[in-house]
Amino acid sequence: MINQSPFRAPSIETATRFIQADDAVLLTEDGVYGAQSGQKHSDLIKNAMANNDVYVLGPDVKARGLEGKLLDGIKTVDYEGFVDLVEKHNVNTWL
Repeated sequence: MINQSPFRAPSIETATRFIQADDAVLLTEDGVYGAQSGQKHSDLIKNAMANNDVYVLGPDVKARGLEGKLLDGIKTVDYEGFVDLVEKHNVNTWL
């Protein structure tokens, strides 16, 4: 789970170095900026998507005006989907 903006913290760079095949990545809060297409961190997320499901928390995307601006293949979850992911996976929060 990544909740920090890629423009303020190295969370996305760090997390993408350590994720394993079939790990899920969830971007929440300002971390959703990492899923935006056409920015300098797009390639990190695209590479992660080759072997991993990458999710964003829908209400955080909406709150930041990023609807329709995300990379193709990013999956959006609501709060219920967030809980489902937490129940299914071991959770690490990247600061």
